[in-house]
Parts: sequence; structure tokens; C-alpha cells
Amino acid sequence: MKRLLRAACRVPQEVRLGGVRSQAPGHGAPRRCLSGSGFNVPPSAQFVARPVGICSMMKLPVQASAEGLDAAFVGVPLDTGTSNRPGARFGPRHIRAESVMLRRYNSSTGAAPFDSLRVADVGDVNVNLYNLPDSCRRIRERYGEIVASGCVPLTLGAGAALTSCPASARHGPVGLVHVDAHTDTGDTALGERIYHGTPFRRCVEEGLLDRRRVAQIGLRGSSYAPDPYEYSREQGFRVVPAADCWLKSLVPLMEEVRKQMGDKPVYISFDIDGLDPAYAPGTGTPEIAGLTPTQALEIIQGCRGLNIVGCDLVEVAPIYDASGNTALLGANLLFEMLCVLPKVKTV
Repeated sequence: MKRLLRAACRVPQEVRLGGVRSQAPGHGAPRRCLSGSGFNVPPSAQFVARPVGICSMMKLPVQASAEGLDAAFVGVPLDTGTSNRPGARFGPRHIRAESVMLRRYNSSTGAAPFDSLRVADVGDVNVNLYNLPDSCRRIRERYGEIVASGCVPLTLGAGAALTSCPASARHGPVGLVHVDAHTDTGDTALGERIYHGTPFRRCVEEGLLDRRRVAQIGLRGSSYAPDPYEYSREQGFRVVPAADCWLKSLVPLMEEVRKQMGDKPVYISFDIDGLDPAYAPGTGTPEIAGLTPTQALEIIQGCRGLNIVGCDLVEVAPIYDASGNTALLGANLLFEMLCVLPKVKTV
């Protein structure tokens, strides 16, 4: 019996599954997991236990720069400037932890991003939690480097006003698919022009957005003004309140959005509070009667074919969701964004 147990427990130093090479469990965390064609791929839980290794997005390799990559996951652990419940600074870490459940292929769409793109986790921006303007400077500098390398950033945390700026500098004013409970077009609060409710007004002022190619989806909640969407409409944005989405598929809407965006560069910004708090309670400014996870998938999958130059998933505040489901949902939505990037193949 002892001999049988010893034989059953012997695993080679290097194992293979479907052309994927990685170190076996018991021999340390895999430094890299490569496909036969040299692409990084998430290691299979059949050979590398999910709790094993460095906490990176989808257990992908971690590297210091985006050089040589087609797409990169990057964290921005920042919640300075939050108006209600803080805690989003812990979002990137928890999204990465929950992302161990994600696998190589998208079974609903057939997308095979790891057969198509060179992808890695490039860590976090070293933000300054004591100084929001300095954090903005650090974020723009880091993203400038990422975008200059020709890499598409997929952001965990922070907001589009900060991370889309380098994309606009490289590509010109970008279109925007924005999912959120709030327009984020406020002007000032207590005299401050930079906080989490102002990013898209600042984007407009800096000429970062192609205003006729902006769609804001899932808007809702009480307001300080009779028409909380007046500024967005004045700019020419497509405004889609959550009430217009209730109990229906958003596939027809996304057909219209694709026509609106055309073939010019597009940025996707997804605030997790766009979803109903029944599904995503772990966020700072929850609003009732929001979108469903199914509708979130319809929106992101409906972006396939667009010229996407950057994406973000923001406002995950894990301390308000002990189940971890909000972070898990965020991880899945980031994977869906990866799956609709240009050049991603299907199987």
C-alpha cells in the first residue's frame, strides 16, 4: 500500500496539459506558464493548486514593464477622493485573488485571448495615498509608459479620467463605453475639482473624449438637480438610464453603440456600481435597481469588433462584501474585456 501511495504522489517536475508547460505543485509557484507558441497562459488547477504562488491576475507572470506585451493587467490601489465609503484601494488585490477561478478559454464566446495575445500582470502603480494630485501624476506617467510600448492596459481600480489620458495622447480623442450608476460629470465638491465624481467632466475639458462617441449605460439614483444627465446630453453623449434597461436584453442597444463608435479608438470604463448591489454590494456608492451580470456580459461582449485601446474595472471595495463575490464579478468582467480586444481569436 505504501508503495502505491508513493507512486501516486510522484509528479514530474514539469507537467503538460494541452500544450501548456508549468512547474508541478510541490516545486514552488510557476514562474511562467507558456503555450507551445510562447504565449503566457493561466496555469491549470489540475496541476497548480489555486492557492499556490504569487497573487497575480489569473496567476499570469508578473513583469516590471509592458515591453513585449499586447495587453497588460495593472492595478491602481487608490480611493483618495471618495465621497462615501472608502476601501477601493484594496480592490486590485482582491480581484487578483478571486481571479484564480478564471481559465484559459471563454466558453460562451469561444474567445481564446491567450492563443492570440501576449498578456501579463505588470503590478500596481505606486500611488501616493497622502496626495491625490501626485497620485494622478504617477498614474499618468506609468500609463504613458504602458501605452507608448504599444500595449493595451486593463486596469484594476482608479478611473478612466486618469488611465485614458495616455490613450488619448497616443490615439487622439477616444470614444467611451461607460457603465456606471453615475455620470461622473460633477464639477466641484467642497472646492475640489478632482474626486471620483468628476472624471468625465475633466476629460471633456482636456479634450480627451470624442463627445459624439460616448455612451453612458446604467445611470440611476436620486440627484441634486432636476435633470442629473443634463451635462452629458449637452455634450452629445448617449445617455441610457438603468430604467431603460430593466427586464430586457441589451444586445439591440449594443448594436447601436457599435455603430456610434465606428472604427476609431474606444475606451471601456466599467464602474462595478453600475450593477445592482444584490450582485455587487462591495462598492463605495451603491444604488438600487441596477444592471444584472448578464447585462454586463452583453455590454462587454457587444464591444467585440471595436478598436479598443484601454479598459478599466473600478470601485470594487471588498470590505463591504465578505463573500468575495463583488471581486469575483470584477475579475470575470476584466477577463471579458480581454476577450474582446482587437486580434483575439476564437476557437
